[in-house]
Amino acid sequence: MTKPSLPDLLHAAVSAVGGSERPGQVAMAEAVAEAIDDNTHRLIQAGTGTGKSLGYLVPALAHGERVVVATATLALQRQLVERDLPRTVDALHPQLRRRPQFAMLKGRSNYLCLHRLHEGAPQDEEEGLFDQFEAAAPTSKLGQDLLRLRDWADETETGDRDDLTPGVSDKAWSQISVSSRECLGATKCAYGAECFAEAARERAKLADVVVTNHALLAIDAIEGAPVLPQHEVLIVDEAHELVSRVTGVATGELTPGQVNRAVKRAAKLVDEKTADSLQTASESFERVMELALPGRLEEVPEDLGYALAALRDAARNVISAMGATRDKSVQDEDAVRKQALAAVESVHGVAERILLGSEYDVVWYERHDRFGATLRVAPLSVSGLLREKLFEDRSVVLTSATLKLGGDFNGVAASLGLSPEGVEAEDAPVWKGLDVGSPFDYPKQGILYVAKHLATPGREGTRGDMMDELAELIEAAGGRTLGLFSSMRGAKAAAEELRGRLDNPILLQGEETLGELIKAFAADPKTCLFGTLSLWQGVDVPGPSCQLVVMDRIPFPRPDDPLMSARQKSVEEHGGNGFMAVAATHAALLMAQGAGRLVRASGDRGVVAVLDPRLATARYGSFLRATLPDFWYTTDRNQARRSLAAIDAKATADGK
Repeated sequence: MTKPSLPDLLHAAVSAVGGSERPGQVAMAEAVAEAIDDNTHRLIQAGTGTGKSLGYLVPALAHGERVVVATATLALQRQLVERDLPRTVDALHPQLRRRPQFAMLKGRSNYLCLHRLHEGAPQDEEEGLFDQFEAAAPTSKLGQDLLRLRDWADETETGDRDDLTPGVSDKAWSQISVSSRECLGATKCAYGAECFAEAARERAKLADVVVTNHALLAIDAIEGAPVLPQHEVLIVDEAHELVSRVTGVATGELTPGQVNRAVKRAAKLVDEKTADSLQTASESFERVMELALPGRLEEVPEDLGYALAALRDAARNVISAMGATRDKSVQDEDAVRKQALAAVESVHGVAERILLGSEYDVVWYERHDRFGATLRVAPLSVSGLLREKLFEDRSVVLTSATLKLGGDFNGVAASLGLSPEGVEAEDAPVWKGLDVGSPFDYPKQGILYVAKHLATPGREGTRGDMMDELAELIEAAGGRTLGLFSSMRGAKAAAEELRGRLDNPILLQGEETLGELIKAFAADPKTCLFGTLSLWQGVDVPGPSCQLVVMDRIPFPRPDDPLMSARQKSVEEHGGNGFMAVAATHAALLMAQGAGRLVRASGDRGVVAVLDPRLATARYGSFLRATLPDFWYTTDRNQARRSLAAIDAKATADGK
């Protein structure tokens, strides 16, 4: 039997979803097929509207080997599993003569734990949260959530937190879920045969396509114990997010509250002397943390060093003692022991890591008004880890709408541990980059307006001229504005100021769930939506409700961000340009994502307005502009207003 051709398969899949083939999608599918056949690696930039999900799914399904698809956002995971994969499998079945299976796999704490639900969480005595289950009519929000979770446990087929609507608080979910460290294991658990997390793993082992998230991919790479089933092809979608997600997984933290909980959980399982030494170490750590000032610790101060050494040694003794004792008076001892061990091992691991003082780690204090101080440790770079763990023994395709920064792939490639394109280096995987463009006509559909006449934004303080400019632009656009701010303080200040000046409703991130805000923004063209980071990447509102995207300033990382500033300094010490490699690259990625909110469909028209003159005047401005979609560019404020007014007039005339 002749093998079906890739163009025929792609045509069938695109027809099934009611779309039309695009040259970029065809080029992408061919590149993915070539990478899989040659067991090589690709970085593929596919602009909005390319149809990149089908661009990688069709060649992956046609190849027949197991594929893992890792995405950053829940929205894309759902889209793949609930929409794209079912339709694609149905469409390809007649030609492939097989029906590939697919499954979703997440970390264990995303699934309801039946043992914890039925036996109760081993709680610190004063918390007593599970008493809520027994109350006939719990009045607290937590109690209501827990009762709803109990009912849901009888109905759900997956036990997946994301299938629960409406959702529940993290506190409620923590009462009926466990981390992989706290899990008893299927063979030791009374509910192992019915376990939702184990069932998800079994489905993944049988599937041809496993959809997961960047965090689980990172855990699989970092922890050495495989979580994902063996696979020949890895596709990383939303790949611009991968480095920050892997960094997040590789970051450790210690807080006095966390150490206290570990002490309480361990106290029931070890002798008094061993428990007391951990309690004493916990108290001295808490005293040090009370005086902690936010910022990077180039070296561990002496008082913190003593406190961490005491914690590490006491935790090690507790771990040893816990393995040697059994106490039949403790109810459900295995679960209590496992939870206590996980808590103490976490404290021991982070304390030891910070004391080792690796030159490849960054250590810093953070301070939160409500929660006090946190001690964090993160890798200076994850490029070595990714080079070693990501690209071995499989073909890897990384794709996103934003992978070329300043006009080439090398910046993103370097963050993934890859050499510049075309340069062969020892131990560095060979890769090719491909930009398949976008089906949108950016110069005709959008304008990039830089407010060159405004004052350069300072670190603090309100920007009166910027507020005036923003108000005028919104009025010209008739609302229809997505305001992207580099800080929550800036978004709040703008919302408060403009609510008093304009008739347009202004929604502010944090005043309602993100989903509800986006729905309300899309429903009323006169409405504006202001917010920060998640709006730069998480908004998909095609049509006339979003015809003006405003960025208040270039989103450089804060100069006092410990991890970013350490990375910048490291690049400079190795002879590179730290500002361009770290700060400008970070800003370029965010700006490209933010500007991508404007044109989501072929009929969309509008303006991206950047209220920071540095984009036009600074030397790095051309690098940032080269990363943005190829909009028509102007610094003429009157031109921007006229264009917005004309776009608004047309949308109003069309009844939109």
